[in-house]
Amino acid sequence: MNILQDQFDEATYAFSQGDYDTAAKGFEAILLVDNNHFDARMSYSMTLCRLGELERAIEEGHKVERMRPDDQMVHTNLSLFYVKIGNKEAAEHHGLQSKIASWKQPLTNSTSDVSDQNELQMTKPKVESFKLPGKFPDMPWRKSQNKDKTNGGENG
Repeated sequence: MNILQDQFDEATYAFSQGDYDTAAKGFEAILLVDNNHFDARMSYSMTLCRLGELERAIEEGHKVERMRPDDQMVHTNLSLFYVKIGNKEAAEHHGLQSKIASWKQPLTNSTSDVSDQNELQMTKPKVESFKLPGKFPDMPWRKSQNKDKTNGGENG
């Protein structure tokens, strides 16, 4: 398996266990090897936030923003960081950017998928039409109206 992925998994596990110092060291080690590792940088910024190093978290958050400016989670995290330092304007700005980014998210079915589905629908064989029978077979559990009329005097 990929060594960086293993390191990322270990750092993420440390983060999930609340061991933020170990998580930060793990994410830093990944970033020394691959400075553009998006997930490591994003996780590192959140780890710094949890450690209370908010200025560094914001700095890392902006590095992530430069990597993917239209990523919803990037702006959500930056908004959180700015809330924690009391910068309402920046927090609201990134909150709005997060909402806008969510609108830009591609739909679950891309246009090509839809056209493929339509094509498949068109190639299916047509359902044969059928005609209902004029008269349904006798249903022995139902009393026939004619029988009731011929036996009319018996029940009443």
